[in-house]
Amino acid sequence: MSTKPKLAVWKFASCDGCQVSLLDCEEELLSIAGSVDIAYFLEASSRTTEGPYDVSLVEGSISTPEDEERIREVRRDSKLVVTIGACATSGGIQALRNFADHEEFIRAVYAHPEYIDSLEHSLPVADVVAVDYELHGCPINKHQLLEAVASFLQGRRPNIRAESVCAECKRSATVCVSVARGLPCLGPVTHAGCGALCPSYARGCFGCYGPKELANPKSLLAWSGDGLTPMLRGFTGWAPAFRNVEKER
Repeated sequence: MSTKPKLAVWKFASCDGCQVSLLDCEEELLSIAGSVDIAYFLEASSRTTEGPYDVSLVEGSISTPEDEERIREVRRDSKLVVTIGACATSGGIQALRNFADHEEFIRAVYAHPEYIDSLEHSLPVADVVAVDYELHGCPINKHQLLEAVASFLQGRRPNIRAESVCAECKRSATVCVSVARGLPCLGPVTHAGCGALCPSYARGCFGCYGPKELANPKSLLAWSGDGLTPMLRGFTGWAPAFRNVEKER
């Protein structure tokens, strides 16, 4: 019987992009595979092993009653739960319906809405169960993912910088699009990890990595105006720091 730590990867409502990021690790993934028992990862293997699991990586939002029941089972069977990606940490694209009439969307999209059983809101995993760590991004940064997995297997916290996209702009000498071009940009309140991709192409940050620690979007809105409001209603818009900003204004 294997004595290696058990790693499980779970999918909920999502596009699978963050799981693909794990597969993209290629050589690094082989090193991880040699150190752990990949007990459940349907994206990569049909082999499954029952829990309990040492680390569970969870992709996707909680959008149906079945999802809600299943994530509670994952939590019970896992020592550590790490959510990966915008869907799991912020509700994702599915959460765009949270700002409108849920029933109206169902009637508009489905020929037989009576067959649809979904929650009123598409929820981040942390809204349903306790989460030990959140890894942001759409998709996630594979280097951050490797660091997170390695750190938990070694019994330490991940060494991932708690900083904003602005810090990445400064390190790469990217000219500030807000100051130089007057463009709305969520960089000051968005978690780093993308390498400031959009600002490097003279576009404002759209908040793909969700709110950074201690983000203050209310103050940013007061400085930059309402041009940021639609951007705060993107696929990370249901993260608490972003979703509550209108209530605070």
